[in-house]
Amino acid sequence: MYGASWAVTEPYDAAVETPTSDLAWHVERVRGPAHDLHHLEVAPRRTMLVLEAQRPALVLGSTQHDSVADPAALARAGVDLVRRRSGGGAVLLVPGEHVWVDLVVPAGDPLWLDDVRSSSWWLGEAWAAALAAAAPHALRAEVHRGPVTNRELAGLVCFAGLGPGEVAVAGAKLVGLSQRRTRSAARLQCLVHRRVDPAATTELLTPSVRSGRLDRVLAGSVTDLAGLGVDPGWDVVEGLRAQLP
Repeated sequence: MYGASWAVTEPYDAAVETPTSDLAWHVERVRGPAHDLHHLEVAPRRTMLVLEAQRPALVLGSTQHDSVADPAALARAGVDLVRRRSGGGAVLLVPGEHVWVDLVVPAGDPLWLDDVRSSSWWLGEAWAAALAAAAPHALRAEVHRGPVTNRELAGLVCFAGLGPGEVAVAGAKLVGLSQRRTRSAARLQCLVHRRVDPAATTELLTPSVRSGRLDRVLAGSVTDLAGLGVDPGWDVVEGLRAQLP
């Protein structure tokens, strides 16, 4: 599937910014193994992290058991098994095939909301505006503000359902979000597929958790930048930066 054939695309090369205002965004670019990127220690200040995984990885949510992944399938595909600290279902990271951005919001910041359900709506709105600017005649992005859809399947594979603040186009999920909160800060993790093959994720799961229903839901519930006619490069990240509060 991927093995030794994967390749990292051009790196995000915008200048790293270190602003002086507490309400301005500090921008960092980090490349490395997915495990290391998920476990980065970040200061509790407004930070936009543009992250690039250097190896394919199946990333499990904080409460998922390792047994949902098939070790033999992972080994054949050359995919690492990684766990993130935020919740939700599994996400497959393939170098060059996704845009991964994390936003850190310190406690006490105007963007911090105690209501976890609505705390990421502002970020979904920023993504929707950035996507609309990237393809104003091609798509209408909508921010999901309701409860998690397809909860059981989304708990297995992230893009099988929609959660609060996530962004969909014509009902298909484009921006996935997860969140980790501590006393000092919230880290909102965002993933947008440049190109996606939903079967590539399900093929890495153990046969006992795979199902025809999961395959059918994923086939209609996820979309990508390339399929929507949006340049699958870094312009969308610059667009997001421009829309952040």
